[in-house]
Amino acid sequence: MEVNCEGCAGCCLDWRALAPDDADHGHERRGSYRPLDDVANLAPLSSDEVRAFLDAGLAGALVARLFRIEDGPSVTVGGVEVAAVRGRPAFLVGLRKVPKPVAPFDAEPRWLPTCAFLDPETLQCRIHESDLYPGTCATYPGDNLALDAETECERVERVHGGERLLDDEPPDDAGPVLGPGAVGARVFGHPDAERIEGAVARLAAGEATRADHAEFVAVAAASAPGTLAVSDERYERARERALDADSWVDGAVAEWTDRAGEEPPDPGAAATVEGDRGAPETPGWED
Repeated sequence: MEVNCEGCAGCCLDWRALAPDDADHGHERRGSYRPLDDVANLAPLSSDEVRAFLDAGLAGALVARLFRIEDGPSVTVGGVEVAAVRGRPAFLVGLRKVPKPVAPFDAEPRWLPTCAFLDPETLQCRIHESDLYPGTCATYPGDNLALDAETECERVERVHGGERLLDDEPPDDAGPVLGPGAVGARVFGHPDAERIEGAVARLAAGEATRADHAEFVAVAAASAPGTLAVSDERYERARERALDADSWVDGAVAEWTDRAGEEPPDPGAAATVEGDRGAPETPGWED
């Protein structure tokens, strides 16, 4: 598997605004499961990875995702019918997207929902090759190739041209990210539906708070792979850490959100918005 990522970052962006006529780009909204949120290309994390981000003080980069479901196990929470695992509201935890000024695919800079760790100027990941780099990102698009599913690389080629997927042979260890055994490892079940009634309603309305996401992050961090068991002690500790976290991500997210829509969009602003707050540098493509 070989990909050409320079100037792309299609898997790290919600770039639907750059492809308004591409009916197939809503790939995460096909099938029975429909995310409550409206951001594309979530990178789901394992429970171990959630704990690693908490340990690094980067809870501000994490978001929760729940799903509506057309036909399957579900439960009503806060007036919203959501997918369930054995009667518990099911959810993922992934990397947050925030409006940033970016210019992928040789387009003019514009504000697009962008991964918290993507440098808008170089379009490179700030945690690539670090211990925090998620397995979902490291193996992409191998999992899609193994399932014979269209990759984001191919979507970019189809809509914007160029060659992104240079070798479509999946790695030997490629497999579905959310396959068998995902419960408690990547797919989590919240143990108390009443406790999250307000949070689910806010997620559905696009108004989720930091405390809402911290609640789900804590449950994920306290979950045990292969089961729906949640450690109360680990949950309390994780929730407190998520609420208390204060990293460069938190400040950058707040400033990007405040500046969203500024004209002209300037990817170079990342040097102050992220860099001056301590964000790891990226090497640039020449290196």
